[in-house]
Amino acid sequence: MNNEEIINRVISKRDFSLIPLEDILLAYKKFERRQCSDEEKIRLTRDLLRKVYSAFISGKLLSIKDKDESWFLRKHLSTSERLIYYPEVYKRIFKDLDKCSVIDLGSGINGFSYNFFPKGVSYMGVEAVGQLTNLMNFYFEKENLDAKAVHESLFNLEKIKELIKNTKKPRVIFLFKVIDSLEMLEGDYTKRLLKEIIPLCERITLSFATRSMIKKDKFKVNRKWIIDFIKENFELLDDFEIGNEQYIIFKEKFKFK
Repeated sequence: MNNEEIINRVISKRDFSLIPLEDILLAYKKFERRQCSDEEKIRLTRDLLRKVYSAFISGKLLSIKDKDESWFLRKHLSTSERLIYYPEVYKRIFKDLDKCSVIDLGSGINGFSYNFFPKGVSYMGVEAVGQLTNLMNFYFEKENLDAKAVHESLFNLEKIKELIKNTKKPRVIFLFKVIDSLEMLEGDYTKRLLKEIIPLCERITLSFATRSMIKKDKFKVNRKWIIDFIKENFELLDDFEIGNEQYIIFKEKFKFK
């Protein structure tokens, strides 16, 4: 079986059928040279993609349903955990900002939290799982919201920068619980991404889980590397933990409001 056939087998499974090719190839490259059968490479690639993209997604989210936003937010473990904390989290993120554009990178279904935003927010979610972008766009159109979802790989950096530039200033970028997924596919990509997008926005909010979503055990994962990187390269605006999630808000050094 050649590489193209293996990739086609990987994406033949519904869960991975609408994930960008860039991401599929990054996952497959982790196992391409491994001394094992093609079937094992397919299994390993799917396992990695599942960890990155679908481990915390209910299968009910992979098809469009006409439900209210709270139903959807409860069907994804990340947004379900965050649901009762949205008002407080967004109050701190949007401090001193009125009308602005939100660019939510690796959004999952976070667009369903639109009604928790302050008035005047224009929202764009960028998500690799095509079924989730379709789901959010269906909701945005139904509710006539100033919002859209874009199906794109976060590893397509030039396209990400283009999407950001096409939004109105001031801009706020979200990276909620995304860094682990990025690093699983490409080491140190988070640092590269942040350096490229920080000049394009007024502030970035990056978050990561502090406890496991299932057992609620405190994570032993070392986050010092990303916290130190942010402190060394950017201006830290806020750092707080709410509901098993740590949020770090920062901007470009010496950037004027």
